[in-house]
Amino acid sequence: MRGLLTTLFFLLLLGAVGAGIYFPTASYLRERNKPKYRFQEVESGDITLHVNATGTVEPIMRVTVGAVVSGPISELYVDFNDEVAKDQLMAKIDPRLFESVVLRDRAVLETRLAEVERAEARLQQAVNSERRAERLVKRNASLISDTEVDEMRFSRMAASAELSVAKTAVTQARANLDNSEANLEYTEIRSPVDGVVIDRKIDEGQTLAAQFQTPELFVVAPKMHETMYIYASVDEADIGLIRDAQRKKQPVRFTVDAYPDEIFDSGFIREVRLSSSQEQNVVTYPVVVETPNQDMKLLPGMTASLSFQIEQLEEAIKVPNAALRFYPPNRKRVHPDDHAVLDGVASAQEQASDQAQSQQSATERAESKRSSLNRHVWVLGDDGLLRARTVQVGISDSRFTELVSGDIQVGDQLVIGEKTKR
Repeated sequence: MRGLLTTLFFLLLLGAVGAGIYFPTASYLRERNKPKYRFQEVESGDITLHVNATGTVEPIMRVTVGAVVSGPISELYVDFNDEVAKDQLMAKIDPRLFESVVLRDRAVLETRLAEVERAEARLQQAVNSERRAERLVKRNASLISDTEVDEMRFSRMAASAELSVAKTAVTQARANLDNSEANLEYTEIRSPVDGVVIDRKIDEGQTLAAQFQTPELFVVAPKMHETMYIYASVDEADIGLIRDAQRKKQPVRFTVDAYPDEIFDSGFIREVRLSSSQEQNVVTYPVVVETPNQDMKLLPGMTASLSFQIEQLEEAIKVPNAALRFYPPNRKRVHPDDHAVLDGVASAQEQASDQAQSQQSATERAESKRSSLNRHVWVLGDDGLLRARTVQVGISDSRFTELVSGDIQVGDQLVIGEKTKR
């Protein structure tokens, strides 16, 4: 009997020790396996909606300077990066052939002028002879025959025609001289505008052939010290926002690789061009941004990373974007009252993934876009379960989204994810 009691005592003692070990261990394991969440609070501050794009810095204009006449380049007066003024001499083509042509055409013109004087003298002689014949006819018709009168009349008419031909020859000779003088002037290549030489495509001694196509000699960029353009391609989905920003005169900020730590914030949208382009089924529109360049930091061909400011709000309630993206991975961790919300979010996601947008009507697509502004965020309840909060959102930046309405306040802790267990 005593042995049975002793055995029972030891069993009870062993059970008590086991219970003393099991319950704390189980509590520890439950606490250890309890999901740990990462939180981010709702803030208040400025929020700005941007549209990002990439563009190329270019001068406001590229003026190509060419050659009208052919010949070897005898002199070069400007080089790369030189500043030139309007009508400044930039290069010279060997003028000897053109000078000889001018001398020839000038001699021809002088010859034609002399022929005009000779034709005028002959015409005056014929007129005088005709008048004398008319006086003889009036005095006595028998003194001169009708044949002689006709000869003098037609001689005067022929002399008048010769004078007209001579004057026409003078006009032609003067035109030829003007042409040869113009060609001689074209041997001097002058700048058509004030600007900077950004490209030189010829060397001294090079022969130009301008018979079939005008050769390009220089490229001059005007007003580079004042203004530059940035040509960006914007996706068609954002072009409506860009036009709104242009109407509101919103600023454009950008950076270039040459000065990665400097923000250029004086740009503005000058033009949204209608000449769309399509590449790999993506439609884009060219947008021209104008920016000052007094310090000449912006050079042609630079790549600019642009941020078009669409709208800016001050002192707005901001919801973290990570909280809007969070989706409870386990149904058991969600409060039963919010299972319907969880199922609604799941069905909406399945519909968005399974139903092709091409199968939706225009009304359905518009309604889907409007309903996408109604979102859910998750907070941790006192019982350790996740609770859903319905919010309506507005504009967004890279980190936060505007809160239009919803049952959350500044300072509330929103779940943005689970902590990784070690």
